[in-house]
Amino acid sequence: MQGTIKTLTEKGFGFIAREGEAKDLFFHSNDLSGVSFNELKVGDTVNFEIVDGQKGPSAKNVTRV
Repeated sequence: MQGTIKTLTEKGFGFIAREGEAKDLFFHSNDLSGVSFNELKVGDTVNFEIVDGQKGPSAKNVTRV
């Protein structure tokens, strides 16, 4: 799937906005692949997989496009 980085926090996590979806998707810096958390910027386009986390769906294998 593809989305856009909507929010990044100083605690090492953020949220991805998905087109056509009202709810943003959580991701943690541990879920990044091929990019470090510090390299990401709000507005970056990313690819990811959706997995069921403890608190609902979250993104895994997040890569910058």
